[in-house]
This record gives sequence, C-alpha cells and structure tokens, in this order.
Amino acid sequence: MTESTPRDLDAPQSPSVAHQTRHTVVVPNSINMVSLLGAGDEHLALIERAFDAEIHVRGNRITFLGEPGEVALAERLLDELVTIIRTGQGVTAETVERVLGMLRAETTERPADVLSMNILSNRGRSIRPKTLNQKRYVDSIDKHTITFGIGPAGTGKTYLAMAKAVQALQSKEVTRIILTRPAVEAGEHLGYLPGTLSEKIDPYLRPLYDALHDMMDPESIPKLLAAGTIEVAPLAYMRGRTLNSSFIILDEAQNTTPEQMKMFLTRLGFGSKIVVTGDITQTDLPGGTKSGLRIIEGILDGVDDISFNRLTSSDVVRHKLVGKIVAAYDEFDARAESARSERSRAGHPGR
Repeated sequence: MTESTPRDLDAPQSPSVAHQTRHTVVVPNSINMVSLLGAGDEHLALIERAFDAEIHVRGNRITFLGEPGEVALAERLLDELVTIIRTGQGVTAETVERVLGMLRAETTERPADVLSMNILSNRGRSIRPKTLNQKRYVDSIDKHTITFGIGPAGTGKTYLAMAKAVQALQSKEVTRIILTRPAVEAGEHLGYLPGTLSEKIDPYLRPLYDALHDMMDPESIPKLLAAGTIEVAPLAYMRGRTLNSSFIILDEAQNTTPEQMKMFLTRLGFGSKIVVTGDITQTDLPGGTKSGLRIIEGILDGVDDISFNRLTSSDVVRHKLVGKIVAAYDEFDARAESARSERSRAGHPGR
C-alpha cells in the first residue's frame, strides 16, 4: 500500500525541492521487517546508497522523499523484495543488488519472477537463475532442441544446464543424461601421465561430477553411472553414436574443432535435447586451430529450433571480484583488438 503526501505549495521552495514527492509504503504485517531491510539494516543501507532520495522507516511504514522517478523506482524495489519474501526465499544483499540492476535496466520481466524461478531442489537447497540473462537462457533450453550458452566463467552456463538435465530425468522427459567435454591437454600430454585412460581423463570431467553431487543424492550417482542412466565421457566417445531420449550437454565447447562440433551436433536423436556451453575467450586449442564454438553461430544462425544465448560479466554469480576480473579482461581484449586494427590500417600488421 502506498500513500502520497503532496508538499505545501504555499511554502517557499527551491526549484529542486518543488519537484520532489513524498510517498509512504506500508509493508504488510506478514512480512518480517528484518528479512526485508536486513540484519543491522544492511539492505536499507544499500537502498539508501542506490537512490537519490531520503528514506525514513518507522515500524512497517517506509517513507521516500525525492525525485518522482527515483521514488517510484524505490517503491518498485520494495514491492519486488516483498514478493520474493512471500515465495519463501530469503533476501540477501546480493538479491537487493540484482533486483535493482534489473529494474534500472527497464526489462519487461519482473525481477521477482526471475529470482523465484525454481529449477531443482536438493537437500533443502534450490537451484534457480540469479540474473535476467540466466532466466532467458533457462527458458531457451525449455523452448529449443539445441541451445548454446556462451559466456565467461562463473555465469552458470553449465550448472544451470545440468540442473535442467536432472529435472528432465526426474520428470521422465528423457531416459538418460550425457555429459561430455573435449579432453584438451592444456599443455600436458595424456600419454605421459600415469594411470589408466579413465584415470587420465577424470580430471577433465571432475567439474561435471562435482555439479552432479550438488543436484542429486550422492549415494544414487554411482548406481546411475553404472546403469548408464548418467554418462560422463570425453567428446571422442560420442563418435558414431545416435543419442535418443537423452539430455546431452557439451561443456567447454570452445575447445572443439569445427569438425568435432559437427560430429557432436549430428549425434542428436529422437526425443533428445542438446545444450552446448563455452567461453570463446578461453580457448586451449593449439595455435592456429579454429574453435568450433567461435564459428558455429555463423553457420547455424537462423536455423529453426536452435538458440544462441550470451551471458556477460554482469551474469557472474561467483565472488564479486570474478565479475570485475572478467570485465577487466574484456576491456583489455577490446583495447588490444582496436590497436591491432589501427596497426593494420597503418600498414604494419606484424607489429
């Protein structure tokens, strides 16, 4: 509920004050004010820093005084946070920042709808999108047979795809999950490493096993692996197969060659879904080798039932510093590319 209080127009006012508005939001009694405003008013402090407005709290009444646009946006922020709390979720400082970012971006989707979308729950923990681009990526997986998720590390590309795979298996939309990665050697020759082929390859696939343990009962995973219901294997093992009724994820796809990418995509069988994830800025292929992920959009763009989704540094959901590091590298790469272009135009491409 919002109450508007007009200013006394007969009182002398400066031009800036004359354009201010005062609104009071009455928070429903069912909402815990500590949950909304944070322990020690942590969330309130974030909101105060984010808006050019005065904010006063008395009981469950929150009053805003400031420019009409800022006041209206602050009210929308509170409304979204209240809606999120009503779904049973906790609100954190990160939640406040993400809701605010979506509101300032003027998206058509409600932030509460984005952050309340539950993909999977396991051991009391819910897996859900944390940014608008992540939700659009998840929606794309639902709507398309083949989905590409392209973006930097930490944006949830593989994790969300695996959550959708587990969801599809549990709801019997598919009969198995296949997780694969190219076993790029990253400077080490597999043939010189000790152990069996499985022991040599396992480190490349370990991140996929780790994600599975987050999403399923750990005791059930060995049984599902033994039965072939879940398969984790190097990309080379996909050759010559037709994969029916499967949810198939190709991770680290920037390390595929164009030939490997074509081989993988043509494994698609009836009743199956494919998600391809990767970061085209982190290719480990030998020098001069083209990345299959880098060129695939130019080949398949416009083909029905295939979707390309890009995530950015703003979608990084790891430590805040990771997002800043990714953004700094993007800026560095852009400057380097600009410098190369300038040298090329000047007739000195080799310098």
